[in-house]
Amino acid sequence: MFPIEYFIGLILIGICAGFASGLLGVGGGFLIVPLQYFLLKYIGVEPDLAMLISLGTSLAIIIPTSLSGAYRHTRKLDNIIQPGIRLGVFGIIGSALGGFVASMLPSRILEIIFGCLLLFITVNNIVNINKEREDAKIPFNMISIGIIGLVVGFSSGLLGVGGGVFLIAILTALLGFSMIEAIGTSSIFISLTAIGGFLSYIVSGWGVSTFPYSIGYVSIINFALIACFSVPLASIGAKYAHKVPQKKLKIVFSILVLYMALKMLGVLP
Repeated sequence: MFPIEYFIGLILIGICAGFASGLLGVGGGFLIVPLQYFLLKYIGVEPDLAMLISLGTSLAIIIPTSLSGAYRHTRKLDNIIQPGIRLGVFGIIGSALGGFVASMLPSRILEIIFGCLLLFITVNNIVNINKEREDAKIPFNMISIGIIGLVVGFSSGLLGVGGGVFLIAILTALLGFSMIEAIGTSSIFISLTAIGGFLSYIVSGWGVSTFPYSIGYVSIINFALIACFSVPLASIGAKYAHKVPQKKLKIVFSILVLYMALKMLGVLP
């Protein structure tokens, strides 16, 4: 039913997204969503359905992948667990809401939203590329935790990403976190946030999706094959994150996000 290159593509997605997830604390959704989307369209899946499957399956994959990276980060940083869990509780609620909204929007609108947000994050990272740590501009209290958790969680469910690309930018630019602290905190946050969005894509796609071997908008085949490689690679990526200088992490992060932004906006083929 599926061509061999489809399975090869899924394996490559798992390897790349898993390593990026552990190294950059982003869950890998910014790679998993567009790459799955392009792969599904390649085998003839209708664009709107391909986008929803990519979003829902991405969130399912992010849960075990980010947990793998988070475990490795907590062994090095013991001050990231509490903020990660607090943000994640609100993130679950926001993610569930975002997932239901996404099921009602055309795929092209989601592509443009995704691309614009990634482009904004790239610019922010380039502007602050030489800063090891910025001063906190807002207090880290229950009000800011609730607002940030809900907003980033909503974007997570809407765009099928863990929300790490957004959370890291907020933690480093507004809350005074170092890059490695933001990466570790993000890993914990996205492992929780993805749960809400994942469940919403199952419910909203129940009885709707015509893609083989899927539950709602979550493809069992895609999940199993990608997660099989992304989970162990996330642990390896997290290990290297503590050895790479923060400036280099920002550069790698910015290049990857810029590429995916231009791809989603249609600037690159």
